[in-house]
Amino acid sequence: MLLPCDEMGRGRPVVLLHARPTDRTMWGAHLPLLAAAGVRAIALDLPGHGDARLPDDREVAPWADVLDTLDHLGADRFVLAGNSLGALVALQTAVTAPERVQGLVLVGYRPHDQPASPRLQAAWDAERTALAAGDLDTAVTAGVRAWTSPAATDDVRAHATRMLRSQLAEQLAHGEPFLAPDPLGQGTAALRTLTAPTLVGVGEHDMPDFYKGGQALARDLDAGQAVVIPAAGHLAPLERPTAFCTLLLDFIRRLPEQ
Repeated sequence: MLLPCDEMGRGRPVVLLHARPTDRTMWGAHLPLLAAAGVRAIALDLPGHGDARLPDDREVAPWADVLDTLDHLGADRFVLAGNSLGALVALQTAVTAPERVQGLVLVGYRPHDQPASPRLQAAWDAERTALAAGDLDTAVTAGVRAWTSPAATDDVRAHATRMLRSQLAEQLAHGEPFLAPDPLGQGTAALRTLTAPTLVGVGEHDMPDFYKGGQALARDLDAGQAVVIPAAGHLAPLERPTAFCTLLLDFIRRLPEQ
């Protein structure tokens, strides 16, 4: 499946993968900043999000769709930058085609087998209870409250609301897609095969789950300490696009030449 995309700039391809409650428009402020710095920024909609609508009963392998789309775009080697779900898909893509990945920037990661904190479980329960009752407005309100920080601007909250409403409406209409077997498998064995330079980050006001998940991931990938993005929640790149782009560009500049 070819994924909808927006791109801007020329140079080293940098692929931007969004969080679960969002879509590729979360990177709207980042594309011009990255293009002006001399990279080719590519933002993708992951399956079931934004314009990447799925036919019913289709098995989903987002990592394969990312690679197929980058083949179509002529991006042979690239840096992957992902937030939340996007961080997971970046890792899945990297273990599937490690020879193509020049670097990884992963923000807001938590492995699925890590037990949820009371705060995260409460956020999930609030959204699911509202969806089960068909109350999309309450589900969206709960999600925006959970995934943005108190410091988020009104514009950020409005953008998050639009993206989450679209994603949850799609979920209500079509249900959750069937996922192909995860190339990460169980445990950390697959992660430990990755050798690409990696930066792991977390929003200052994110839930403890993502601090813990990020710190463990940084250890597993020998990536040093997880970087804290100030005054941001789970959707740290959306809330702090300039700070995120500064981190990303500093990371890219330290990579070997293509």
